Amino acid sequence: MIERIWSGRSPLWLLLWPFSLLYGLVARLIRLSYQRGWRKSWRAPLPVVVVGNLTAGGNGKTPVAIWLVQALQHRGLRVGVVSRGYGGKAENYPLLVESSTLTQQAGDEPVLIAQRTGAPVAVAPKRREAVEALIARYPLDLIITDDGLQHYALQRDVEIVVIDGVRRFGNGWWLPAGPMRERADRLRSVDGIIVNGGTANAGEIAMTLKPSLAVNMLSGATCALSALPQVVAMAGIGHPPRFFATLKQQGLTPVAEVAFADHHAYSQSELAALATPQQTLLMTEKDAVKCRAFARENWWYLPVDAELQGAALEPLLTRITQLCAAPSHPPTKEML
Repeated sequence: MIERIWSGRSPLWLLLWPFSLLYGLVARLIRLSYQRGWRKSWRAPLPVVVVGNLTAGGNGKTPVAIWLVQALQHRGLRVGVVSRGYGGKAENYPLLVESSTLTQQAGDEPVLIAQRTGAPVAVAPKRREAVEALIARYPLDLIITDDGLQHYALQRDVEIVVIDGVRRFGNGWWLPAGPMRERADRLRSVDGIIVNGGTANAGEIAMTLKPSLAVNMLSGATCALSALPQVVAMAGIGHPPRFFATLKQQGLTPVAEVAFADHHAYSQSELAALATPQQTLLMTEKDAVKCRAFARENWWYLPVDAELQGAALEPLLTRITQLCAAPSHPPTKEML
């Protein structure tokens, strides 16, 4: 239903329109408060790159953050990552993600990024605290924030927005009548626009998600999707249909598809009920980081890697690299 409302296919969005105006007013006032200096923002001693969204729901932001960390590591840069840690609750913040850190503490995305990249990751509702914790412990060249485009308390040097190329901006309205956190004209002030699927426009960077081999959650064994018997597919991400569509694109037709809310906290009994021992329970890698402690033999996950291409890609990476090579941190961009 929410997809129909946000796409404009359901007239119910009109009932929510007054609340959207209120949301937009509050969002504008928050941004204006930093622009006018009524609220203070903090500038880190290192360059900060934000990877974020204009819309609610899954756009593929975390695969982009992983790709960017790895691309900059390949250029010899020491990268740290900070996150709000949605879906997790730690006893104390900031929380430095270690190999033993649970997703219940840090959230699923920070744990996944740490596992995939090996980069230092810190979590805190106040991202300044996460940045300071990383700098105090690790020698770093720059900070990447996973999400946080609207977190204006932290100044940034580069802003990258990830867009769902199929859904784009729906009806274009603010939450809750539409999917927008900020209106589409915000794109005029960002440094990079990455389009996940669909068709990238001029100046945008095209992105596709390339699946790898399926991985068994107990043994770590890998195999092709076609070798998995009677697959029950499940996903608890921002936009589960994207995962199910990826499976179909790979020639796999699940016997069932089960969608959960993003950041859902799973239990063993809940997932064990989805598939018989003769069937295969197949999930996203983001889901898998939350389920490894109680996984069963017939549980598998499918890693995906972001592939980016476009004329704007290399200049963006070069700019970030040059920021890190500067003898002193240059003035932050005019972002407000």
